Amino acid sequence: MSCSSAVLRLTLFVAGGGFSMGSSYFYMEFLLAWVTLLKQAGYSNPALFALEYTLVPDAVYPTQLQQTSAGYEHVLSVVEDSSRICVGGDSAGATLMLSLMLYLGDHPQYRDRLPGLAVMISPWCVIQSEKNRNTSSDYLDSKSLHHYGSQYVGTKVSVDDPMVSPGRCKDPGRWARASPSKGWLFLFGSEEVLGPEARDLIALLKKAGAEVHVDEEQGSIHAWPVASLYLGETREGRLKALREITKVTKRQIKPGD
Repeated sequence: MSCSSAVLRLTLFVAGGGFSMGSSYFYMEFLLAWVTLLKQAGYSNPALFALEYTLVPDAVYPTQLQQTSAGYEHVLSVVEDSSRICVGGDSAGATLMLSLMLYLGDHPQYRDRLPGLAVMISPWCVIQSEKNRNTSSDYLDSKSLHHYGSQYVGTKVSVDDPMVSPGRCKDPGRWARASPSKGWLFLFGSEEVLGPEARDLIALLKKAGAEVHVDEEQGSIHAWPVASLYLGETREGRLKALREITKVTKRQIKPGD
């Protein structure tokens, strides 16, 4: 793939699934719809790279983060201007993206190679948190999250290490160094088990001076942008979240810049 970075916008997307199930192929309709909306928004050659990473128990941390980093390196090899890149993920995939951003911010060689925008869909900010409590609406279960999270972390690192639980990083300076050049977009449901930790991280990012856009859908559950595409009753309902993502992207990374 080759084309001018002036027209190319490339997204690296990492799928969720509790680190132990699922595949980017499950997201195919979601990803194709996303690319279609980007074309309609004026991007002449949008591209999307969906990462397949090794699931637990076949591998544990840091394998998945290393694979995510390798995926970002591949994207950088295609797009010379990293500000044209958007990274994103949902649930555990968003966890890996948050960890990747901390990793990039910690290494000076990446300071001018950060992506332009990061889209976090229902991020699992803290792997094991007392704030992750069941709600009457969300299908996630805090006990199951504890189990899946323990499998991912393994035995060689603390579950509170910020590289596995990015929400445990409370250093505004570190997040300032790790923030995309054109900001963050968080999308999650108000009824999520994971909602409290997402709100805490958003507040910290704002304290760090990062530009943060938030779409907290009232009454919605975990990963509602993905779920609504498959379960929505109307076309507009199915595409609502993707239209919001596209709108913010177009505002932050203009098609013709």
